Amino acid sequence: MTDQKARAQAPTEETTSRGGMVWALVITSVAGFMAALDNLVVTTALPAIREDLGGALHDLEWTVSAYTLTFAVLLMFGAALGDRFGRRRLFTVGITVFTAASAAAALAPGLDALIAARAVQGVGAAIMMPLTLTLLTAAVPQAKRGMAYGIWGAVNGLAVASGPLIGGSLTEHVSWQWIFWLNVPLGLVLLPLARLRLAESHAPGARLDAVGTLLASGGLFGIVYALVRGPIDGWSSATVLVSLSAGVVLLGGFVRHGMRHKAPMLPMRLFRSRAFAGINAASLLMFLGMFGSIFLLSQYMQIVLGYSPTEAGLRMLPWTGMPMLVSPLAGYLSDRIGGRPVVAAGLFLQAVGLAWYAVVVAPDASYAAQLPALIISGVGMSLYFAPASNLVMSSVRPQEQGIASGANNALREVGGALGIAVMSSIFSAQGGYESGWDFVNGIEPALWVGSAVVALAAVAALCIPSRRRTAGGAGTPAAPQDELIAV
Repeated sequence: MTDQKARAQAPTEETTSRGGMVWALVITSVAGFMAALDNLVVTTALPAIREDLGGALHDLEWTVSAYTLTFAVLLMFGAALGDRFGRRRLFTVGITVFTAASAAAALAPGLDALIAARAVQGVGAAIMMPLTLTLLTAAVPQAKRGMAYGIWGAVNGLAVASGPLIGGSLTEHVSWQWIFWLNVPLGLVLLPLARLRLAESHAPGARLDAVGTLLASGGLFGIVYALVRGPIDGWSSATVLVSLSAGVVLLGGFVRHGMRHKAPMLPMRLFRSRAFAGINAASLLMFLGMFGSIFLLSQYMQIVLGYSPTEAGLRMLPWTGMPMLVSPLAGYLSDRIGGRPVVAAGLFLQAVGLAWYAVVVAPDASYAAQLPALIISGVGMSLYFAPASNLVMSSVRPQEQGIASGANNALREVGGALGIAVMSSIFSAQGGYESGWDFVNGIEPALWVGSAVVALAAVAALCIPSRRRTAGGAGTPAAPQDELIAV
């Protein structure tokens, strides 16, 4: 146990040099960008994929859902593997799997092969993504983590929001295969850099929880599968109801296991911390509202307003590009005043932006009318990403940061899948694709729901306790006890 503790603590001492911090930030940000980008990068390429490979619309949707499904289901397991066998080692394994699957997707001769490659991509991303935050935390001193998380969050937020732009531009000007080829050179460059520039670390005494892994993976699979199939098969279909029920039962068993087992995958006692519970609730709700809105708005700009994929992406830059400008400032502010007020302000602004869009959306809406909503939403999203990462990592003990990152990322992915499913269902119930007015009649109530959900996320963020200051007045958090206080 002593040797394990020494190994876990050594990276912090070795990599807190300026050079080590910069390398860790670059490597983890690029890796996170690749994983986050592939959530929505395929959406604007679906017509071109269908023309090339054939298939019905619900088959094409699996090119998006196969990735989301394996990604969400295996995130906590990927984090647990890193804690047990070495975070850098599993990080490189994740990059290898993700890069190879990206090449396989680009070379896919048919739709079934493409869907299978996308599922394997999700496996690689699930191993790689939660370890980016753990490795970054080990490389950066606590006083500078807000700024580091700000840059990391800016890159990841840009990837999530610009997926439709990048996918549309590559599809329009090159070919749809290049949305996958893009990952290959990035992965090949990251592999030697990760091996040479990142220090290895483990979680002291980490053990694999086989029962917890099966319960969590099975439960998440059942719920996410039901969310994916609901709009296609109908929410009352036997497949959806059985899958959803099984998922809920298995997750209930996972919660019970986490309360009773001596060393569970996700200790339920973590949720006794208002900081951990609050930021995870806020993250799930934020991704529910944001993912569903971006999914519909990227189609609105193309189908109703007549923009090409590239033109639509460029017009969304005030929203999607804002993290590059604001997220580092958000990280700095979270270091100075704490993460809670920054995250809450960002979520309230995001809710205002979506509500503004719901008011102005129309078949002939001018870009000038949409611009304030895009800017407000962009600023709000940017204020959320960096402090949220800081709040997650500082709400648990150092040896639990890997699984905390995995749990938070899993909840984000489930929120994203739920957002697309819920928004699509509202859209289908109230409107459709027959005309511009039909589309507007569907997207308007969906945007109002998205705004309300993100506002609820802001309320959850306000439940996070304020940080405590030490007697000397420094802004460092108190030592973690039963109730862990966020930075």
